[in-house]
Amino acid sequence: MAGLGAPRMALGSESEGEVVEAIAIISIFVLAVFVGFEVVSKVSSTLHTPLMSGANAIHGVILVGAIIVADHAETSLELGLSVVAIVLATINMVGGFVVTDRMLEMFKGKGSPKNSDKGAGDKK
Repeated sequence: MAGLGAPRMALGSESEGEVVEAIAIISIFVLAVFVGFEVVSKVSSTLHTPLMSGANAIHGVILVGAIIVADHAETSLELGLSVVAIVLATINMVGGFVVTDRMLEMFKGKGSPKNSDKGAGDKK
């Protein structure tokens, strides 16, 4: 019977149900990574820009959530992690907008934007 108690001691105070739940959560995360990679890799370049714009909006919501978490932080650890989340969400959101802007530049004509603005002004 002593051999049966040893593995439980190695787990600490976690019960068997918590370990199973953690394994399930990790499995779902790994499957989500694989599905996400497959979905994103199949997106054509024409559809990538609208999807990127939608992702930027989602990152904006994540940034607001991180700010709210920072506001409700009670310990220095919570505050530190929420500040890191704010910084990372900001970098992610700004980087997404930069990438979207570059992709939109690819779809513009060969003429410079200044020339197209002058042409539009001459038509009026």
